[in-house]
Amino acid sequence: MLKWCVLAAAGALVLGLAGSVRADDAADAKAIVDKAVKAMGGEEALAKARMVSWKSKTTISFNGNDNVGATAVVLDGVDHYRQDVTGSFNGNDFHLTVAVSGDKGVRKFGGNSAPLEGDALAEQKRTAYLTAIPVMILPLRDKAFKLAPIAEVKVGDKPAAGLNVTAPDKKEFKIYFDKESGLPVRMIGTVRGFGNQGEFMQTMDFSEYKDTGGIKKAMKLVAKREETPYLTQEITEFKVLDKVDPKTFTDVD
Repeated sequence: MLKWCVLAAAGALVLGLAGSVRADDAADAKAIVDKAVKAMGGEEALAKARMVSWKSKTTISFNGNDNVGATAVVLDGVDHYRQDVTGSFNGNDFHLTVAVSGDKGVRKFGGNSAPLEGDALAEQKRTAYLTAIPVMILPLRDKAFKLAPIAEVKVGDKPAAGLNVTAPDKKEFKIYFDKESGLPVRMIGTVRGFGNQGEFMQTMDFSEYKDTGGIKKAMKLVAKREETPYLTQEITEFKVLDKVDPKTFTDVD
């Protein structure tokens, strides 16, 4: 009997310690997000920035060649997203539009539009929240996103606190915040390349923050896929919007 009592007590202690660790993790994650919210303009300002748009000069690197174009993005929360990309790729002009409205999506390329379904829709829904979160931050407080602190890293020459995030689609990504300022500086997650290129581990760095539309926004984004330079975006215009026509996220024709 004494043996079982000792074992039971030991088990309770282990469970208690585990619960304490999880509580500490939750507190640490909350502190990182709270600092980021404050750094980016505060809760009130970010709450007004649920609907935003921006334009950027975009350079896509492929096989050692830089292809320059322009990108326009419109967001309403983490599940309504539109991206228009125009430019020249390997000497060919193109215009790509992708739009997501909740559980529906559509893509238009080369004058042809088609609904997004299955994996293609899931990937664009993932792109929507990966695009929105570094700008809005507040979605990380939603219980649908599970947060856990991870080891610090150096971004540039500065330490950055990290979070591992499990999104509603059960996929994970990592987001890092400058330890001094609290601003988002890096995001790492898997993305799917265009067509049949497969999946890549993408690292996106955010820099050159400016006060705009009542919040701080990174005006430069640099992405690598599997450590290979892939994308550079220089933001030329950023707006916090009062409203967005719902057709923005459904009509690409």
